[in-house]
Amino acid sequence: MAICVTGGAGYIGAHIVRLLQNGGHQVVVIDDLSTGANARVDNAELIQMDLADTGQLGPLTEVLADCSAVIHVAARKQVGESVGRPAWYYQQNVGGLANLLLAMENQGVDRLVFSSSAACYGQPDVGKVTEETPAAPISPYGATKLIGEEMVAAASKAWGLRAVSLRYFNVAGSGWDDLGDPATLNLIPIVFEQLLRHQAPVVFGNDYPTPDGTAVRDYIHVTDVATAHTASLDYLSREERPFSVFNVGSGEGASVNQVLDQIAGTTGIDLKPQIAARRPGDPAFLVADPSRINQVFGWKAQHDLAQMVASAWAAKQAAP
Repeated sequence: MAICVTGGAGYIGAHIVRLLQNGGHQVVVIDDLSTGANARVDNAELIQMDLADTGQLGPLTEVLADCSAVIHVAARKQVGESVGRPAWYYQQNVGGLANLLLAMENQGVDRLVFSSSAACYGQPDVGKVTEETPAAPISPYGATKLIGEEMVAAASKAWGLRAVSLRYFNVAGSGWDDLGDPATLNLIPIVFEQLLRHQAPVVFGNDYPTPDGTAVRDYIHVTDVATAHTASLDYLSREERPFSVFNVGSGEGASVNQVLDQIAGTTGIDLKPQIAARRPGDPAFLVADPSRINQVFGWKAQHDLAQMVASAWAAKQAAP
């Protein structure tokens, strides 16, 4: 039986696919290819499909006939874009998950790893967030992820779905040079693109209540995120599963200025950032307490910020 990875032709999804294939698993990828590329899935079966299209429920159910589990990565994920297009984000993220859960129930596929987000927490007034920190998203994107978790939990009660929701923090780096982040949506690839265009990197807000005034985030290497998924599949095989939500982070915070300093050191390019206004929906400080996943899965982040930037830069230079 295969493992289905939705969004498997994208940045995070392609790393999960390759890790599963290297472990000997058969993989089926479902992707609309809006941000992914078929060259990224190696020899996995690729089915181009828009999960949010209700007309695809029948074909989606058929695809899952030979699958034992689903890793659901496919989603729209830009916080700022979600603020400007909230209805579309609900249609894409909530609607796509609804169709997937219906297809899984119809086909009797009872194991799901759901890619959630630290955006569920909003602006928590704590040093580090645990899974017990109240969820209060401040963007439509974060709200769609929290609703997704609730949908998954409801399906678990209704028909016995075995599921885990992984709240990613800020994913960065590359596990292989051909699987670098193809989009310029996250800080590190955005800065790389600006440098290559001889443009000043833009810092959105330098007046946050943080040590240097710029926003602080927990950066996690994409390969570590991928291994968290394979560990989740193992967890779903256990009879005792005391938790269904896990933070996936390093437990260490880095400010935007610290990331820029690391990029300058790695690339050898002098950075003179331009300061802009804060973006709506961006919290000042968001860092994980990963104790639960460390203890329950035996999983721990293996890469630091320097390795994330170096691997991302190597992949950027190797790209056509």
